[in-house]
Amino acid sequence: MRCLVVGLLTVLGVAAEEDVMTDEVYNESYRPQFHFSPKKNWTNDPNGLVYYAGEYHLFFQHNPFGIDWGNMHWGHAVSKDLMHWEELPIAIAPDEHGTCFSGSAVVDWNNTAGFQTGDEKVIVAFYTGAPVPEAPGGPKFTQCIAYSNDRGRTWTKYEKNPVVEHIAAQNRDPKVFWHGASKQWIMALYLDKHDYALFASKDLKAWTRLSDVQVPGCGECPDFFELAVDGDPHRTKWLFLGANGNYLVGTFDGKAFVPESGPHQGDYGNNFYATQSYNDIPAADGRRIQIAWMNGGKYPEMPFNQQMSFPCELTLRSLPDGPRMCRRPVREIESLRGSDHAESDRVLHPDENALAEVSGDLFDINAEFELIDAAKFGFKIRGETMSYSVKDKAISCLGKSAPLSPIEGRIRIRILVDRTSLEVFGNDGMISMTSCFLPKVRDRGIEAFAKGGSIKIVSMHVYSLRSAWRTGGQ
Repeated sequence: MRCLVVGLLTVLGVAAEEDVMTDEVYNESYRPQFHFSPKKNWTNDPNGLVYYAGEYHLFFQHNPFGIDWGNMHWGHAVSKDLMHWEELPIAIAPDEHGTCFSGSAVVDWNNTAGFQTGDEKVIVAFYTGAPVPEAPGGPKFTQCIAYSNDRGRTWTKYEKNPVVEHIAAQNRDPKVFWHGASKQWIMALYLDKHDYALFASKDLKAWTRLSDVQVPGCGECPDFFELAVDGDPHRTKWLFLGANGNYLVGTFDGKAFVPESGPHQGDYGNNFYATQSYNDIPAADGRRIQIAWMNGGKYPEMPFNQQMSFPCELTLRSLPDGPRMCRRPVREIESLRGSDHAESDRVLHPDENALAEVSGDLFDINAEFELIDAAKFGFKIRGETMSYSVKDKAISCLGKSAPLSPIEGRIRIRILVDRTSLEVFGNDGMISMTSCFLPKVRDRGIEAFAKGGSIKIVSMHVYSLRSAWRTGGQ
C-alpha cells in the first residue's frame, strides 16, 4: 500500500503531490537508509556510546509511546560495523527519580564499582533522573547509574541512586570516562547556561567535584576527550565540547581543564546537536567516533521521528590557526558502496552536467576540483544545491555556509546523501555541514556544475549506496 499525500508538503516551500510509502518497515519513503532511526516513535540525543565485545552500543533518548518528545526512556541498538543496527528492548525506564535524560556509558574493566557477577565485564550507564516538568517539592535533576552483566541486554539500577545529587538548575547529561594518567573516573556534567563541572571517582559511585569549565555559546551534553595532534601520540590535546559541537582545545592534568583556544565551530549545518563520542574503542583501532542527533528534521507520515547523524571519525590537525578538530565519515561506509560513476582530468564548462546519466537517492560523493575561472561550482542533489563560491571562499548548502580556503588551488568535497539528509565535508573534514532536507520522492536527479567559468574535475567518484537495512540489518 502507498499513501498518497497531496497538498502543501514542506519540500523547499513548494506545493507537491507525493507518492509516499509508509507500510514497508525500514523502507518508508523518508526512512534514512544508512543513518540510524528507531523502528517507530520519537528519538533524540545519542546516549551511552560504548564499544564492548565486538559491538557498538547506541542508546538514545526515546519516547516508546508516541511520535513526539516526552516520556524519556533510553532506547537501545547495537551494531558490529556502525552500519547495520539491531534495535533491542528499552534499556532504562523512568522511576521515582524521574524520566531518563541523556548520559554516557563505560566498561568497568577492573570492576571498580563491584557490580560484576559473571565472566562478562560490566557496562555501567550514567543518566540524568529528570522530572518533566519538575514537580514542586518533587525530586530534583540528579545523576543516576544502571549496570549490565550480560553485554547490555538487561539492566539493573543502582539501589543507592542518585550518585550525584542536585547541584544547580537542570544539571544533566553526565559524560564519564576512565582517565588512565590519574587512575580515576572523570565525569563532565552540564550545570546551567554555559557552565560545566568536572568530577572524579575511584568506584563510579562516590564523586568529588574537581573544577569548573565554561564554554561560551554552548550548553548541555558535554563531551571531553584527548586527541593526538596530526596522529602523533606524543603530542596530544584535550577537547571539551558542548551540545552544538563547538569545542575548546586545551590541556587536562586530571584535575582541571585549561583552555588554550576556542570555542571553535564543530559543524556548520542546520541539524547537529547533542554530540557524543564512543568510549572503550580498542587501542588497536584507536579512533574517536562521534554521533549527533540531527535535530529538527521533518518526516511527514512516517512511523518514526528524528534520526542520528552518520558516525564520523574525529582527528586533530595542525592548521594555520592552530590545532583544529576535523570530521570525516567512518571507513565502514565503503561496505555499502555499489556502482561508481567516475570522472578525472575533465574540464567542466558552464551549462554542462558531469552527472547527467546518474540518478538515485543514496550516494557517497568524493570529488577534488582545481580552480580555473569559475565563480561557483558544486552539485545539485535531488533539487538542492551545494555550491562553492570562489570569491567568498565558502561552501553553501541548505541556507548555511562554511568557510573553506583552497589548498594549493584545489578544493576537496565529500557528500553523504541519504533520503532525508545531506552531510557535506570540505578538505578532508576541515569543515562539516550536517543538515536534514526533504526532497521530492520522485526527484532522483544529480548534477555537477560550474558557473561563471570553468572548473577542472581532478577526480570524482559518485558511489551509489545500498540500504543498510536490507544488507544485513534488521
